[in-house]
Amino acid sequence: MTKSVEFLFDFGSPTSYLAYKQLPKITARHGARIVWTPILLGAVFKATGNTSPVMVPAKARYMNIDLTRFAKRYDVVLNFNTHFPVNTLPLMRGAAAYHGTDQFDLYVNAMFDAMWAHPRNLNDESEIAHVLRDIGIDPADFVARIERSDVKEKLRANTDSAVARGVFGAPTFFVNGEMFFGQDRLDFVVEELLP
Repeated sequence: MTKSVEFLFDFGSPTSYLAYKQLPKITARHGARIVWTPILLGAVFKATGNTSPVMVPAKARYMNIDLTRFAKRYDVVLNFNTHFPVNTLPLMRGAAAYHGTDQFDLYVNAMFDAMWAHPRNLNDESEIAHVLRDIGIDPADFVARIERSDVKEKLRANTDSAVARGVFGAPTFFVNGEMFFGQDRLDFVVEELLP
């Protein structure tokens, strides 16, 4: 039976981005599959009483240094988005909308890169449209999809389920029923995948 790693993520999380850049390599090495679960991080924070690390100045300064260290370790491009914070609701609805389609991988990669590798102002609909056109997704199709009630409900259900399972931030991983929080816990994810 193939093992799986459930990956709960939000594009607004730089640590989700770093995890995203590592997870496919990890799962390929261990013959596992990724279960993609887009969530709305702001709603998770609200439900759990958590806040973004950027809200605590000393923590924000340290986190920026730490993220740079991890990006160097992983050999990943990381550029802090000067348009942050970004309202990721439409972006995460997009992830829910394209999940299970041939466009999902392209979409997720493009949005993570537009947020953290080659930062764009993803608060601006025209910038989102530009990113979408670059990967062959019609912006009008995107807008139509994210307005569908089933897509909105899917993202809401993913988020509510995450909170019910003890999730308080992103990225969070579930392997064999065990929860791991943070991209800096990927070593525990690997251990859980071992035979």
